[in-house]
Formats: sequence, C-alpha cells, structure tokens
Amino acid sequence: MEEAQTHQAEADSGRKWYTVQTRSNMERKAVEHLKRMIDREDMGEYISKDDILSPEEKVSTLVQVKRNGKVEQKQKQVTRMLYPGYIFIKIKLFDDQDNFLEKPWYFIKGINGVVNFIGGDRPIPLTKEEIDTIIAHKQQAEGSVRPKVVFAVGENVKITDGPFLGLVGQVEEINEELCKLKVSVNIFGRYTPVELEYNQVVKSEDAQ
Repeated sequence: MEEAQTHQAEADSGRKWYTVQTRSNMERKAVEHLKRMIDREDMGEYISKDDILSPEEKVSTLVQVKRNGKVEQKQKQVTRMLYPGYIFIKIKLFDDQDNFLEKPWYFIKGINGVVNFIGGDRPIPLTKEEIDTIIAHKQQAEGSVRPKVVFAVGENVKITDGPFLGLVGQVEEINEELCKLKVSVNIFGRYTPVELEYNQVVKSEDAQ
C-alpha cells in the first residue's frame, strides 16, 4: 500500500527524465553544483537531489614503465563517465495543463557546466525504456572494473613471460572480456598462434 502511494505521488509530481548536455569533462562539477543549488534556490518542488544521474564505470588499464632497463607493467584503475558530456535529470518542466515552466528550465540552464537540455527550448523527455536502460547500465557498472584494451590487432608485441619469453609476435585477436590476446609467433620457422594474457606482453616499441 505504501509503495503504491509512493508511485502515485511520483506520477502526480509531473516529473520526467531529461537528458542535459554538459561541457566537456564538467559532468561531475555540474552535478555537484546542481545538488548544492536545489536547496539554496528552493527548487524542491521541481527536482530532488536523488533524481540526478551521471553514471560512471571503473576501467582497469595497463601502464608500462621502465625500471633499471627492464619494462614492467602496472595496473591502474581510472573512473570515467558512461555517457561523456551528458547527465540525466528527473524534473518537472510542465504543469498539469502541459504549460511550460520557465523557472526550473532556467534553473538548470544556469548551473555551472550545463550547456542545454536535449531538445532546447522544448526539452524532450526520455522514454521509460531509455531511462531503464541507463539505470541498468549504471547498476552493471557499479562495483565492477572493466579492463581497457591497450593493444590493437596487427601491432607487434614482445612476450615478457612464459615459454615464448623474448619472442616478438603480431596480435591477431583481442579478447577484452578475458584480458587475453592471440599472438602469431614465429616458432622454428613457422608462424603459430599462441594465447597470452595482457600482462605477458608489452608493445614491441616499448621494449627496445
């Protein structure tokens, strides 16, 4: 009963999800500024701090460094936006008679880092399917670390570990999910594909 009343209250509020474009690399600052200004400008009638999304993901990348003449690889984690240049806001922009409300529109437009609503002067709300997909992507990214590919098909790599240590081969396939490469290596005069993990190779130009 209580849950049904909550859903009804949300429906009666007239709030819908919209996509807002931000300046490059300003997504986080725009969200922080927006949350601070909601109370300061008394905008709780139109928007809640909990209804602002800027989905992020953690990416694990390999950084190659030279130490005492030897090439080593270290893993580094970075956080980046799932939707660079955009944030998603649930806000009331139209009254019950579908009249456009300028106050909340100008409020969002005045936030530091914000460029505009998608749709401009007549913002276009996201469909239920679209916002459900965005929320699903956000939930999938939370608590997980996705490896970032630092190799490309066709480039040469030098093997730094295992039975083929020291050999140079060419990348044929990349399995980003398993962090593995299939590398074509010249063994006894014949090119043979071998499967290697990311941390078993370095780019050949970096191994000079």
